[in-house]
Amino acid sequence: MVKATNITWHNAAVTKSDRHLQNGHGSCVLWFTGLSGSGKSTIANAVSAELYRMGINEYVLDGDNIRHGLNRDLGFSEADRTENIRRIGEVAKLFVDSGTIVTTAFISPFRTDRDQVRALFEKGEFIEVFVDCPLEECERRDPKQLYQKARRGEIRDFTGIDSPYEAPDQPEIIIRSDLLTVEKAVKEILGYLRDKNVI
Repeated sequence: MVKATNITWHNAAVTKSDRHLQNGHGSCVLWFTGLSGSGKSTIANAVSAELYRMGINEYVLDGDNIRHGLNRDLGFSEADRTENIRRIGEVAKLFVDSGTIVTTAFISPFRTDRDQVRALFEKGEFIEVFVDCPLEECERRDPKQLYQKARRGEIRDFTGIDSPYEAPDQPEIIIRSDLLTVEKAVKEILGYLRDKNVI
């Protein structure tokens, strides 16, 4: 619901197409989704680093980092998770409009929330990357000891334990992070961007 009144959308003098021409590449959001510990942030940052090396405008929006600032007022209830993803979608849209390839690393557990973000973008700009990793492997990795805390009841509404994760129905890219190295995952994602003439 829009609460602000007496507001008007202003079209920019420099368009997204202008930026694409100047940059020599397109823009999009690579929306990484998957369980905690699946490797979303690791792969997103590796993709970002490779794009940077190639001279491409890029940026990473990471779930934990965003919750330190923009979304620090949100908890982990279903309503707060939905608002978290809504805000990130709007920020990602601004990045794409600026001519940037933005990678986002968020669990974003609910299909409806991800679909609402997809609807913000033009066709082909929202690229859902499902980092598919079995829960058992994510728990084995458990880099932040979050699963241990959730199993002990110290964390409530933890995705995969007492809150559901809804896997994408038709993601653009599936990365089996328990089977692929980070390097191979990056190669697959960059190959997709080349096939779609984004880079």
